[in-house]
Amino acid sequence: MTIEALYEIYLAHPSIQTDTRKLKQGDLFFALKGDQFNGNSFANAALETGAAFAIIDEPEYHTGNRTIVVSNVLETLQALALHHRRQFNIPFLAITGSNGKTTTKELIHTVLSRKFRTSTTEGNLNNHIGIPLTLLKIPAGTEMAVIEMGANHQHEIESYCLYTEPTHGLITNLGKAHLEGFGGVEGVRKGKGELFAYLRSHGGTTFVFGDDPWLPVMASGTETVLYGSETAEAATSLDFSVSGHVIQSEPFLEVAARGITSVHSIRTQLVGAYNLPNVLAAVAVGKFFGVPGIDIVAAIAGYKPENSRSQLVHWQNNQVILDAYNANPSSMRAAIENFAHLPGNNKVLLLGAMAELGEESLREHENIVSLIAGYPWKAVVLVGGDFGRIGHPFLQLSDSEAARDWLKTQQLSNSFLLVKGSRSMRMEKVLAE
Repeated sequence: MTIEALYEIYLAHPSIQTDTRKLKQGDLFFALKGDQFNGNSFANAALETGAAFAIIDEPEYHTGNRTIVVSNVLETLQALALHHRRQFNIPFLAITGSNGKTTTKELIHTVLSRKFRTSTTEGNLNNHIGIPLTLLKIPAGTEMAVIEMGANHQHEIESYCLYTEPTHGLITNLGKAHLEGFGGVEGVRKGKGELFAYLRSHGGTTFVFGDDPWLPVMASGTETVLYGSETAEAATSLDFSVSGHVIQSEPFLEVAARGITSVHSIRTQLVGAYNLPNVLAAVAVGKFFGVPGIDIVAAIAGYKPENSRSQLVHWQNNQVILDAYNANPSSMRAAIENFAHLPGNNKVLLLGAMAELGEESLREHENIVSLIAGYPWKAVVLVGGDFGRIGHPFLQLSDSEAARDWLKTQQLSNSFLLVKGSRSMRMEKVLAE
């Protein structure tokens, strides 16, 4: 079956599912494979559950005219996504980076939605499966698309661009994330830079964080929109479209932003001065696409983070910065330093180990321990992973459940907690009742 013919079926049944447990009546079921499963074996069950069609790539699972056999289900899903994407002559903004991708994406979505019908990646569906599914959820009438791209090795972003075909791109930063897969910091630059390389070869526009010494260089040859701190703007000869500084970061970040008619104070619901670049990115994108300054300010002020990302929450009789969705050396350092400089007593650190750092892992965990040792804390709890393989004077626990049990015994009151760790550590469980 051609992609064009499959697309006609998709138009009649525009809801796609890859998990029979989440299947709804009339869905298209794509039988993807993984290391521990073979979706082809669930095709018949999907049809019995209510799928309109099942797309498979192993002929022995063919059960009738509602089963469509293709050469490779994943590649077919990606090709279908590309075909759908090409129905839209609108801006497609791709966002990647080591830290802050999802927060930046959500802020930009909030800003652009003030003027445009905007379709955006849900949650963090930002990989080789999530991105095609995101593209195929873009409804008719959409005026702007914002696509998040995650990656842990080189050539991954490059492959995403082939079926996303972005017209605009933004790299939040270049940090120490997924060092194992990328092969070091230089590999991170090359991998993330694949987005700008695609835009360069296709006449695209880049939004560039001018504080980073590498990003302006990587964006050369593209139409460039610069944003960043007033300090960086003053220190360079670059012309920033938007610049700003932190007014205060306690309890929430307040930013002064220049470049949208006049100087605007934006009171956010974000925790941490490290969110300044994310806010300025949203301002720069909104300004570029003609969103009125007053709407940009209102949109960012109204955005409330969730899903364990820089959330300030109340737990029992304590305040908690819950930033447990992910962690790498760059984001961990920023979170600890921000927390250390916030006012308050009885500060408690509960930090989960950082994943996918390869040969650098022990050294990076040692660096975090050294950073922690430079500040006074009521208590420090380090959880799992390579924290357990290095020497340190702090309490070491095996997992987030053990940290939760320890926390229950402390009966803390009027304390201030930072909870952070890699996704695999599931540090949000520390606060579970």
